[in-house]
Amino acid sequence: MKNKELDIKAFLDADQKKGLLRILTAGSVDDGKSTLIGRLLFDSKKLYDDQLMALERDSKRVGHAGEDIDYALLLDGLKAEREQGITIDVAYRYFSTNKRKFIIADTPGHEQYTRNMVTGASTANLAIILIDARKGVITQTKRHTFLVSLLGIKHVVVAVNKMDLKDYSQEVFDGIVEEYKNFSATLDIPDVHYFPLSALKGENVVETSDKMPWYKGRSILNFLEEVHVSSDRNFEDMRYPVQYVNRPDINFRGFAATVASGIVRKGAEVMSLPSGQTSKIKEIVTYDGNLEEAFPPQSVTITLEDEIDASRGDMLVYPDNLPMVSQQIDAMLVWMDEAVMDREMQFFVKHANNSTRGIIKNIDYRIDVNTLEHSNVENFNLNDIGRVQITTAKPLFFDPYKRNHITGSFILIDPITHNTAAVGMILGKSKGAESRSITTVGNKYSVANTEEARTKYNELKLKGRTVVKLDTNSIIKHFGSDVSEEVVSKFITLLIAEGIDVIS
Repeated sequence: MKNKELDIKAFLDADQKKGLLRILTAGSVDDGKSTLIGRLLFDSKKLYDDQLMALERDSKRVGHAGEDIDYALLLDGLKAEREQGITIDVAYRYFSTNKRKFIIADTPGHEQYTRNMVTGASTANLAIILIDARKGVITQTKRHTFLVSLLGIKHVVVAVNKMDLKDYSQEVFDGIVEEYKNFSATLDIPDVHYFPLSALKGENVVETSDKMPWYKGRSILNFLEEVHVSSDRNFEDMRYPVQYVNRPDINFRGFAATVASGIVRKGAEVMSLPSGQTSKIKEIVTYDGNLEEAFPPQSVTITLEDEIDASRGDMLVYPDNLPMVSQQIDAMLVWMDEAVMDREMQFFVKHANNSTRGIIKNIDYRIDVNTLEHSNVENFNLNDIGRVQITTAKPLFFDPYKRNHITGSFILIDPITHNTAAVGMILGKSKGAESRSITTVGNKYSVANTEEARTKYNELKLKGRTVVKLDTNSIIKHFGSDVSEEVVSKFITLLIAEGIDVIS
């Protein structure tokens, strides 16, 4: 019994140490994304008996694979998805083999669900782009490849599916590979691999296929188990965006965060931004004990030898390796709100653990994700992508997204609805960045009557402004009936200095 317990413990310890690969799947409608993932789960023996029974039952009732089992039903969980045989929302599936753990994001292929694909791709290490062997490289293939490139995914698997419908022809496969290579050569994707397969029949998914003797490569699962992604992280630029100041008592003050990039070393000198104060790392504290060094994506608490000014939103870095610092940035923006972009609105900007206000100063161009052509527009609609200039109320500490995904990305939040309006990938400082800044003071508006005051109030709130209405009743309520005009004037001046608009 004791040996059995040791075996279980050894198994659990080994399972805990397995590496994790986050995968995105993308493709056109009915290219077989969900079928491929379902086949991976089925052939790798990761389905329970009740799941298999339900799959066989549902395949007969609502399946789209004829007499075969419809493996896509393992992923398409929404009623609308099953009825139409398509993917609408992002579906996440977890499974593991003896070598690795996997999280697969099955994303929709339709253009109107671009934001769903961006969401699924935001944490992916590798993308599987499916191509129907009957159709070849189509517009959606190019759109998905562009999005993968935009989001900085470095490893791409091009899976030419439904080879069984083309009699497993090498000529068909080679033609699709050549066409894809010609298109993707202009995009920044360093590692691309090509696989011929039939997801429905299980050919070249888990085991190599004897139906395609001309193919000398590995199966998809074998490749996924061995592809090297750990070196994709940035271990050069130490970035530690402070999330929380941990002070349980007067004897301990630590800065808790997830290491964004680089290596944090005990005894190293660090600088706190924006204060510029420096100190040395005294301890790297974790629940399991202190460390000599920490690296991404570890979550640790750092204590310093000196008491310096640092709080949530600040960033600890090495003095000889500083990030860019600016209030004006150029970025690629993906608009995710159903409401049309309002260029006058002051959005909340969430960057790493830092928050501030920001406006979209200028739109350089919008990209047609199907043709990659640029066009001039006044604003963005849902799923639009383009290059913009953002101006923030306080400086951001950032690196280009291509170099650092954590410090190079941000989101814009609508101040009225608190919806995520857009996600952005930073390119760098705007040209002439130091000559522009966002107005951080408020304004005073004088109105003639209550109706005018209400109209102005609604107008300013729709722009994301913080507004206070001061009439005779509100002044008496807060200050009393004997308050002097001088006191009211000073109060209004204080509100305006804090960036609050006053209607009186």
